[in-house]
Amino acid sequence: MSATDPGAPSPVSMAWNTVASYDSYADAQAAVDRLSDERFPVEYLDIIGTNLRTVERVTGRFTKGSASAAGAASGAWFGLFIGLLVGLFTTGPVWLGLILGGVLIGALWGAVFGFASHAATGGRRDFASRQSLVASRYDVVARGGHAEEARQALHHAESTDPQG
Repeated sequence: MSATDPGAPSPVSMAWNTVASYDSYADAQAAVDRLSDERFPVEYLDIIGTNLRTVERVTGRFTKGSASAAGAASGAWFGLFIGLLVGLFTTGPVWLGLILGGVLIGALWGAVFGFASHAATGGRRDFASRQSLVASRYDVVARGGHAEEARQALHHAESTDPQG
């Protein structure tokens, strides 16, 4: 566990009712889980992230071909939905034709729109990415005057935990 000395809170931590501080969200979650295991009323706890930053992880190139493929996949799903919706009012072999037609037409139009929308950017964003918001520190904070009780319960849980 990478707690920032949960046994000796600073005066600022005491004023903010901080039970413990952690370097990762997973460690803060684990602390709340340990408090729950100790039968502490966890509804009085918050996990607060501080010093937030955005991290954008680049996952690969994004070309007109990949934009067309992504558009085709999205369009195929939409076409399937429309085909199933219209298919509710038909019976027999026409139903299968509506489904297949919806998927094919949706994929075709999705590919066209995917290609066109990527081409319209003029190459300004030729990569795919995933953004996330992360904090440099995560504080477990107790509300309603339960901070000291939570600190003691967490200390007890950590001292009896064979993995802690």
